[in-house]
Amino acid sequence: MSKKIISTSNAPAAIGPYSQANFINGVLYISGQIPIDPISGNLEDGIEKETHQVMKNLKAILEEAGMSFSNVVKATIFLKSMDDFAAMNEVYASYLDANNYPARETVQVSCLPKNVSVEISMIAHQF
Repeated sequence: MSKKIISTSNAPAAIGPYSQANFINGVLYISGQIPIDPISGNLEDGIEKETHQVMKNLKAILEEAGMSFSNVVKATIFLKSMDDFAAMNEVYASYLDANNYPARETVQVSCLPKNVSVEISMIAHQF
């Protein structure tokens, strides 16, 4: 078994005792990303802007591991309100190939870190 911690300054640093991602035997497990701009440290506001920032953070981690969204096989989305589902979904889909969507679930939660509206984690596979 081979394990490598993936870390990039192009995504926000972990805000707790976890890694941005772990790469194990060709599989990348990305921790949940929230809409923190890695350069300014500021949080985005509004579900569209938040989702764009989360996807940019995920993309940076994927790229650090030599992957892209086409390698993603599973996503988990946490929303503070299902009323944001359609707007989040539109932004989320704009980053993915419609012929290669990953498996996914979306769940509503009562609260997310730093009181953001969306958090997304992903699993990617090196093909």
